[in-house]
Amino acid sequence: MQYPNATYIAQTRCWLENVVLKHNLCPFAHKPFKGGQIRYVVTDSARPEFLLEDLQHELEQLRATPASEVETTLLIHPGTLEDFLDYNDFLDLVDALLEDSGFAGEFQVASFHPDYQFEGTRPNDAENYTNRSPWPMLHLIREDSLAQAVDSYPDVDAIPERNIETMNALGTAHHRQVLETCLQTKKEPE
Repeated sequence: MQYPNATYIAQTRCWLENVVLKHNLCPFAHKPFKGGQIRYVVTDSARPEFLLEDLQHELEQLRATPASEVETTLLIHPGTLEDFLDYNDFLDLVDALLEDSGFAGEFQVASFHPDYQFEGTRPNDAENYTNRSPWPMLHLIREDSLAQAVDSYPDVDAIPERNIETMNALGTAHHRQVLETCLQTKKEPE
């Protein structure tokens, strides 16, 4: 189903608030969220090569914008790479783009997908929901900002294990319901 961009953004914000922030999956996300420093971009790219072009454009945009205005970007791509295995393979191209275009060391890209599955897990394992979003998405992160956040956070190495425990305690049925609720969010363009 095709939605207006505002709906994809509203659904993503719902997920961000009700999963990532609510369960503190990324303790560094609160500040840019509260400060309105997250840029939400929906691309209508229908092919991976066009998505790579959009990714490069957004990295350039982020580089040209002060972190005080835009700390991070969520590049939502609902019509591209809907199959998780294709998406996972695409991440190698993302890494190559970062390296080849001179963004490595300045930015990194985190990955989210509705069917995200970590290696060594089963498809229905609750821990996969740490990276399951309503739509396929690339999260563009400033390395400097991340380094500052990591330096000021006690025991950053414990975050992944804590997240797994949190997600497993809540259970798969809970996570499915939250995602389904977010997918029901509709917003008309302003």
